[in-house]
Amino acid sequence: MNRSFKTAVAISAMTLALGSAHAQTATQGISKGEILIGTILDISGPIAAFGKQSRGGMQLRVEEINEQGGINGRKLKLLVEDDAYDPKKAVLVTQKLVNQDKVFAVVGHTGTAHNNASMPIQFEKNVINFLPITAAREMYEPFHRLKFSFAATYYDQMRGGLPELFKRKQYAKPCVIYQDDEFGLEVLRGAEWAMKSMGKDFAEKTSYKRGATDFSSQVARMKAAGCDLVVMGTIIRETIGTIGESRKTGFSPDFFGSSAAYTDLIHKLGGKAMDGLYAMHTAEQPYPDSSDDKIRFWSAKYRTKFNEEPTVFSAYGYMIIDTFAVAARNAGPNLTVDSFIKSMESTKFPADMFGSPPFAFKPDFRLGNDQSRMSQIQNGRWTKVTDYLPVPKAK
Repeated sequence: MNRSFKTAVAISAMTLALGSAHAQTATQGISKGEILIGTILDISGPIAAFGKQSRGGMQLRVEEINEQGGINGRKLKLLVEDDAYDPKKAVLVTQKLVNQDKVFAVVGHTGTAHNNASMPIQFEKNVINFLPITAAREMYEPFHRLKFSFAATYYDQMRGGLPELFKRKQYAKPCVIYQDDEFGLEVLRGAEWAMKSMGKDFAEKTSYKRGATDFSSQVARMKAAGCDLVVMGTIIRETIGTIGESRKTGFSPDFFGSSAAYTDLIHKLGGKAMDGLYAMHTAEQPYPDSSDDKIRFWSAKYRTKFNEEPTVFSAYGYMIIDTFAVAARNAGPNLTVDSFIKSMESTKFPADMFGSPPFAFKPDFRLGNDQSRMSQIQNGRWTKVTDYLPVPKAK
């Protein structure tokens, strides 16, 4: 074997070794010119309006980022999957995103049960679950380094908001209606904590199955109990259906929901009957005639692109992508899961134009913000009635 041949063999072996090492250390979803992320939304199921609005906000921000040169030289690509608000389908599309498409992160996945079903699949492949659109505590508890949640929890929304309502009016017979799943139970648990802290109890508790459309029996039970306040672990049509049935039967308590009921679709679809509903939230509904110049400009841009008015869920989608881009940019050109996590833990995210509070994450804590505020539908429009409320200390 001559010297030149030996040299060629050595170089070839070194090249193979380096290639093998690169294959082992390459980060899923990251290439020289692209960052690939995915989202899972309800596009065809019972909360499809939320999903389509969130998708619009995400797509708008992705387009802006890429028009501005991308993130450290990489374009951002978003894959959108529809789970029709079905946890079983969420598992299937998560498997597709993680194992087939090989995304870097799943962002803004909507639904509590759906995230709970999907996260184990992601974590097995070191894929981040980034700012899901649900305010359940499971989005950050138990701790996992790949979890990041931005939303004040349904549990804390109830613990902060319900005592505030009792300061304004002394209710004699509060009741609760909730969706019989992880989402509704989180609202119920927070409400029960708040009631216990005030030395009170619910006069009636009633539930419904996910996907229900008839709430007459639940309303009849609450009316028979003489409820003067109804806490609602409901989303869009369940909120509208419960309040509409109540008005129709002459049952007129105050109604109080979580951020899941804070959407312009409530008053757009439910009409005048929805006036008076209270709900907790962080970001505000971005009305096109807002007094804020930035909101008006953003709303006009959104309307031009999608031929419809934006909603608070459009704002959520936009903010989620914007936050991802900030963290990815701060992580530097060598973007990996580890560098992204370090960036998230060291970045202070300021209040955004939608009114969300500043938030930040810690190495051992993955909830960015625990405060929410209360608004009420007045004359067909959400109107803020409190600033951010402190969350009571656990006893």
